[in-house]
Amino acid sequence: MKISTKKMVRMAILAAMSIFLVMNIHFPIIPAAPYLEYDPADIPILIGTFMYGPVTGILITLVVSLIQAMTVSAASGWVGAVMHVIATGTFVLVAGTIYQRKRNFLGAVIALIFGSISMALIMIPANLFFTVRFWGTPYDAVKGMILPILIPFNLVKAGINSVVTVTVYKAIANTLRKSSKKSVSETKIV
Repeated sequence: MKISTKKMVRMAILAAMSIFLVMNIHFPIIPAAPYLEYDPADIPILIGTFMYGPVTGILITLVVSLIQAMTVSAASGWVGAVMHVIATGTFVLVAGTIYQRKRNFLGAVIALIFGSISMALIMIPANLFFTVRFWGTPYDAVKGMILPILIPFNLVKAGINSVVTVTVYKAIANTLRKSSKKSVSETKIV
């Protein structure tokens, strides 16, 4: 996979935006589980996915997860990074694949709905495996959290990020495209 310099710069900007958002905006949304916090970090990743496809979305997810694991989410360690890759990776893979086939507003909405549902579903076995094996939470406790906590949390988080993404996608994508065209034309003049 060959990546142009312009695309790499845009991917880096989106990854930086994602890290900035998770560092500055995160709060619990389910009182029974204050350790599960909403953050808008998936929005720039979804924008990159819609601009360039699901493979690019996965690449941005991997970079963001690694940086996040070493900085703002260091307490959750490698397990948190893997869980983030599984959750966001599933979201962008499903949403990006659907959006590639139908690149319009309705396609984006359908893609984000299916991506959100997929993310919520994949996190059931991910939590049953990683939370039990590596964070020491009893299996029955995790199983008991699936319906009242885990599924609602993931659906709400993905839902909010989906609404914001579909609202700001065109404006941010156009700004990124215009800024790189401007810089290219400036280099031609010089």
